[in-house]
Amino acid sequence: MPNIKIFSGSSHQDLSQKIADRLGLELGKVVTKKFSNQETCVEIGESVRGEDVYIVQSGCGEINDNLMELLIMINACKIASASRVTAVIPCFPYARQDKKDKSQAPVSAKLVANMLSVAGMDHIITMDLHASQIQGFFDIPVDNLYAEPAVLKWIRENISEWRNCTIVSPDAGGAKRVTSIADRLNVDFALIHKERKKANEVDRMVLVGDVKDCVAILMDDMADTCGTICHAADKFLSAGATRVYAVLTHGIFSGPAISRINNACFEAVVVTNTVPQEDKMKHCSKIQVIDISMILAEAIRRTHNGESVSYLFSHVPL
Repeated sequence: MPNIKIFSGSSHQDLSQKIADRLGLELGKVVTKKFSNQETCVEIGESVRGEDVYIVQSGCGEINDNLMELLIMINACKIASASRVTAVIPCFPYARQDKKDKSQAPVSAKLVANMLSVAGMDHIITMDLHASQIQGFFDIPVDNLYAEPAVLKWIRENISEWRNCTIVSPDAGGAKRVTSIADRLNVDFALIHKERKKANEVDRMVLVGDVKDCVAILMDDMADTCGTICHAADKFLSAGATRVYAVLTHGIFSGPAISRINNACFEAVVVTNTVPQEDKMKHCSKIQVIDISMILAEAIRRTHNGESVSYLFSHVPL
């Protein structure tokens, strides 16, 4: 493809390379480093004048450093006369801080959106936003892709009893996502009502629906400390489920997450590679990874060619 450049930030270079390989391109030359005072320095190693630039940087790892690196890369390309700069952010940083739930609470996701726009970004491609309203925080085009096609493919190929399963949402907010997948599989769905004492700590959990004598597949956009999904797994078994799986888009797995998964009753915890999982998989054999580089690569190709990306919401050739 002519007049296109793809650059990788330091957060997830493996995914960036897979995207470039699927597009038949080489990653652009970029050097990122830090000065002795910990300021981030970015040097774009080739001309981007008149080019359609895509910068791949996921909101994971050292999130604040990676976000600052992304902002600087966007600005560097913009002032170097790139025709358009698109940020490919598979896992959007600060996405859980999307609303003012306390009187003095910030809406940090909106702040991040403002920062990206001011840096000079023209377009954003992301995946499974924690809250769809984050798209409204931008005054530029936002393509929120879904991992659903890849998830459906994995379920059909890896769970032999998928026709006798119940898809479960861990909260009311994920009900729309779960019902869409349940409808496409033609199976039942359920949801969990939970109450929190504070962030990352569930106080009370009630299963609404039936998982008796079937495979329970818990689906969510993100898992951080994994307290909710591990508590839910025990709830499913006590309610009569034969086996329990968790299928997640963004596997953050911070704090005690890995030890909790190892001690839980999951057959597998399946995540996409929007976040690097190599180190986590070394310490937890239950973690399995779905590659979504094809979905992101196809979105880039269609965006570059001026084609609709809505096709990817329902199907992508994996």
